Amino acid sequence: MDRPTLLTIFVLSLLSSTVLPSAVKSKEVKDEDLLIRQVVSEGDDHILNADHHFNSFKHNFGKTYATPEEHDYRFDVFKANLRRARRHQKLDPTAVHGVTKFSDLTPGEFQRTFLGLKPLRLPTDAQKAPILPTNDLPDDFDWRDHGAVTEVKNQGSCGSCWSFSTTGALEGAHFLATGELVSLSEQQLVDCDHECDPEEQGSCDAGCDGGLMTNAYEYTVKAGGLQREVDYPYTGSDRGTCKFDKTKIAASVSNFSVVSLDEEQIAANLVKNGPLSIGINAVFMQTYIGGVSCPYICGRHLDHGVLLVGYGAAGYSQIRFKNKPYWIIKNSWGQNWGEDGYYKICRGHNVCGVDSMVSTVTALNMKQA
Repeated sequence: MDRPTLLTIFVLSLLSSTVLPSAVKSKEVKDEDLLIRQVVSEGDDHILNADHHFNSFKHNFGKTYATPEEHDYRFDVFKANLRRARRHQKLDPTAVHGVTKFSDLTPGEFQRTFLGLKPLRLPTDAQKAPILPTNDLPDDFDWRDHGAVTEVKNQGSCGSCWSFSTTGALEGAHFLATGELVSLSEQQLVDCDHECDPEEQGSCDAGCDGGLMTNAYEYTVKAGGLQREVDYPYTGSDRGTCKFDKTKIAASVSNFSVVSLDEEQIAANLVKNGPLSIGINAVFMQTYIGGVSCPYICGRHLDHGVLLVGYGAAGYSQIRFKNKPYWIIKNSWGQNWGEDGYYKICRGHNVCGVDSMVSTVTALNMKQA
């Protein structure tokens, strides 16, 4: 039997597995995380203590349910997600998967509530970023070390990831231009931005129902800029009216461009222009705890907008991807998800479509916050 056939059988067997999780420990997982230790240490037998684990989950993440029926339903979902985390661990052995604050949500609920539902794609008429030299790129780079990244934010139960990706890129570009790090308003985009991709029907930015980062850049250019978050604070709801005040603009975009699929060009644009807006397939992120995610299989349908802030080299070791580099991604689900709000995914393979939709702010109209 040839190797591709063997690999196919192996992957299918993992996907059909019903074994419960016992995830690999990682240096990035805090030792004091008792819940994770409980779930992973007892192997397949931990289903016998599912009540205890669910109680720990509720306590750790402040979960309450309105009725006994809702409680019982969420308990069933929780157990199903333990099995799902186990499958993810087998498919993604260089990361750590297990219980997260999303473990009482079905995959459908998670997608509808925390991901941007618009078809994330690059517009065909977008300006292309110029080709940059790559021969002198550093082996490791992280904009957090240079002061260009604000603290991890939390989009809450609103599919506004696209707005956080957009503001993150603009915050970084504004820092590079002015030396001033200013937290910008996602709520302005949620309330006021209804830009559409002319190439695709139904792709208008729609608050908590999703959007596109390139559309959001277009809006920012037309509106004149974004206010500071302190002046237009985030509410996690799209039921309000637009309260944009042009006299309080803190940062303005005059130009943006899209970056090619070439990972060296992505790295070069990251180093030169600051953090980049990217799209990703988030299927493995619901159960992600830490480590470098490099799944054997992952779809490239992009359903989540995040911010690329850096990259590392040879950060983990596993036979299939030994000594391979990784991207560092800032997410918008709060600091109690992933590695203090961050996600690492391997470079060099366009895993989960991470290289497929990359855009950068290339020019600003100078504004002092």
